[in-house]
Amino acid sequence: MLTEILSIIGSSEWINTSQLFELLIRFGFNAIICSIIITLYYNFSKNKEYLFTFFAFNTSIFFMVYMMNSVDLGVGFGFGLFAVFSILRYRTTTVQIKEMTYLFMVITIAVINAIITDKFSYAELIFVNIILVILTYILEKLMRRQTLSVYNIVYEKIENITPEKREVLEDDLRERTGLNIIGIKIVNIDFLRDVANIKLYYKAEEEDFS
Repeated sequence: MLTEILSIIGSSEWINTSQLFELLIRFGFNAIICSIIITLYYNFSKNKEYLFTFFAFNTSIFFMVYMMNSVDLGVGFGFGLFAVFSILRYRTTTVQIKEMTYLFMVITIAVINAIITDKFSYAELIFVNIILVILTYILEKLMRRQTLSVYNIVYEKIENITPEKREVLEDDLRERTGLNIIGIKIVNIDFLRDVANIKLYYKAEEEDFS
């Protein structure tokens, strides 16, 4: 009995060593790239809510596409798969655009790393993944530098909101708030209470993620 079991395990129908090795290599590489992308997301957003979702989607899509490699699905399958996930929405919560973009990225990475074809080499596969990681990092850094924070205040010195006292208003707000104010927008003026609702645009101190 033991001999028969070992014979079955060793047969090509039970296990294909080369295919198993291929799967482990591809899955390991995919997991590393996905972890880097998700780490970038967390470092810049400090949001843990979607980490499980990103890892789960990436892993699930990777194995699904890898197992379907033996089936001739054609280009239509690829476009159909991306179309389904590009319009994906959760009924229980609203997913922000940035989170949806990262979700699409981890799905894309899984599909790219799972597809087996002789039309491109491993060097091309590695190059594509590295480009995606670098692009994500650069875009995050650029967005962080260019995005201004907004602060709403009620301002009582209504005499300073006139155009000719613009500099006086900006200097007063900088001194009182301690913010690096880039722009000021007067939302509305309440002459009955002698106050104005003002929106301050300022550049927050950038955290060091290096």
